[in-house]
Amino acid sequence: MLRVAVVGSGPSGVYTAESLTRQTALPDVAVDVLDRLPCPYGLVRYGVAPDHEKIKSLQGALRRVLEQPGVRFLGNVPVGDPGVSPARLLSLYHAVVYCVGTSTDRHLGIPGEELPGSVSATRFVSWYSAHPDIPPDGFALDARSAVVIGVGNVAVDVTRVLARGAGELRHTDVPQTALRALDASRVREVHMVGRRGPTQAKFTTKELRELGQLPGADVLVRPDELAMDPGAADPAALPAVARRNLEVLRGWSEHTTGDLPRRIQLRFFLRPVALLGTDRVAAVRLERTVPDGRGGVLGTGRFEEIEAQLVLRSVGYRGVPLPGLPFDAERGVVPNAAGRVLRDGEPSPGEYVAGWIKRGPTGVIGTNRPCAKETVNSLLEDGDRLAARSLPREPLDGLRESGIDPVPWSGWLGIEAAEAALGRTLDRGPVKIPDWAGLLAAARGAH
Repeated sequence: MLRVAVVGSGPSGVYTAESLTRQTALPDVAVDVLDRLPCPYGLVRYGVAPDHEKIKSLQGALRRVLEQPGVRFLGNVPVGDPGVSPARLLSLYHAVVYCVGTSTDRHLGIPGEELPGSVSATRFVSWYSAHPDIPPDGFALDARSAVVIGVGNVAVDVTRVLARGAGELRHTDVPQTALRALDASRVREVHMVGRRGPTQAKFTTKELRELGQLPGADVLVRPDELAMDPGAADPAALPAVARRNLEVLRGWSEHTTGDLPRRIQLRFFLRPVALLGTDRVAAVRLERTVPDGRGGVLGTGRFEEIEAQLVLRSVGYRGVPLPGLPFDAERGVVPNAAGRVLRDGEPSPGEYVAGWIKRGPTGVIGTNRPCAKETVNSLLEDGDRLAARSLPREPLDGLRESGIDPVPWSGWLGIEAAEAALGRTLDRGPVKIPDWAGLLAAARGAH
């Protein structure tokens, strides 16, 4: 039997497990899907906005893979320091596939970025998604004005949540502490700012349109900033998504005032150069940019300031080194060839990567499927050589000998049951448990 550990239970990890179970080259493969958290699904559970029920429903497809014969979920298994080392994992499994994603955000690198009130959008998403690493009371939304820096789908998500009434999220699984904070929110103005033009924005049209469907928020766009975009002169030459985005933005640009409780302002061709304030953020200083004719922008030396007591940066993700694995600091990935981990330029026997830690933070959820398949093909090509190595013990026993106390699938089912019970006490559907102690107590109570 070939024993494979897949580190990470998000889409890339589960698609890797799926590819391993569907292949026919090696008939006897056992897959353990390990995760640092006691819960599966990765960013599908902890990175998708609570009101995006269609994307969250992907959990059902991931679940079917994790419940297949030959696949075993083991949560609460940290890998690295602290936790079990890659070398130790490789002594317990014939092969290890790392699907650990890109777990930190990119920084702006501007003065004032470390002021209180300046945080990453990923931290905000983790908070309203009940990630146990983020304190449940981690955000008091006492700001009047917020600036979201970035024009991708994550930026749209956090803008939408900031501008959405708490009552509209009550039917979701957002944790009760976050729901109370959103209900008490003083935020009335949200600015989403991009350094380039609207036709170069990374958000999808579906996500963009959802901003205009919020019952308590007006969306405003400046016609002069749309006109600055070279693509606006000839929309027919644009890619389809950029053309549709431009059409939506033009519709909003025709409305110059609004009387709803909150306002969303979409701003373009503005580059943040400093966050201003003393004890906390008070404003964002931005430089007007113009297209440089090559897809980039140039600074003009003209500046403006936007009042803000909360700044959320959403300018991309970045991988972090995993102790014991090589790391390409410039690209933020583990160096690899078709998924094979490279140590000093040579493939490291039995070590593989898939997902964002393999290729960088690109593509959508579905992009992880062919990425995982490529890695599995590489693993299968090495399969006979890998399986020739004898393993000293059953991997689960080895993990426990290393001081790890894994949460099995039955423990995850216990967490699900506890979240459903919590929701019933609040007259809601299932409500996420937002802390480590609560999650582990629910998991341990199930077996």
